Amino acid sequence: MSGPLHERIRADFEARILAGELAPGDRLPTEQALMAQYGCARMTVSKALSALAAAGLIDRRKRAGTFVARPRVHSMILDVPDLAAQIRDRGQHYAYLPLERRIRDADAGNAAETQLAGTGRLIQLDGLHLADDIPLAVEYRLVSLAAVPDIADAGPDDAPPGTWLLRHVPWTEAETRISALAASPAVARLLQVAPGTACLCVERRTWRRAEGVTHVHQIFPGDAYDLVARFGPSG
Repeated sequence: MSGPLHERIRADFEARILAGELAPGDRLPTEQALMAQYGCARMTVSKALSALAAAGLIDRRKRAGTFVARPRVHSMILDVPDLAAQIRDRGQHYAYLPLERRIRDADAGNAAETQLAGTGRLIQLDGLHLADDIPLAVEYRLVSLAAVPDIADAGPDDAPPGTWLLRHVPWTEAETRISALAASPAVARLLQVAPGTACLCVERRTWRRAEGVTHVHQIFPGDAYDLVARFGPSG
């Protein structure tokens, strides 16, 4: 391998660890032994070991030595946010404007709606989220009444639907899909933007065990909202 010597040392040990030649808990040679093996300075060895540690492949323990790391589990998490709380946390005034609220059957031609409804009906809750009285997101939400019967009795003053669900219905699984779209005339009118404006669409489904809870589409002006997922390397 060409390139800096510390990269060759790192690559040598990374290959041995990933191939299983060095198992979790195995001790690596001392820095002095590696300096002699590769004919280099301590700084070169330390740089290679630091890179291996940063990748989660080794553990460096003071006065004990360097060991192959035990496997670690890392999960990428994109949480189900409370939009009302996020807006308030930014120091802005939050408001929710209900647009439509009705109980209906699932569309027989829509497999996703049929699956969400299960043995019951759906409640459709459409609304507009505002930050400092400026439209931030149009929301189109369906909730399974078989899973969440109490939401039918929740009044418009109780909380926005998303906030209400987070408070009353613990979810065990969620799926988030993010896409870009151009604002339709109806969406543009609600968001007070020009038709065709670039928007961010966040589509989210949640379940409680195997039972569907809600399916929501939130549409934001493209420059008004973002989502961040923080995660580590896979084990």
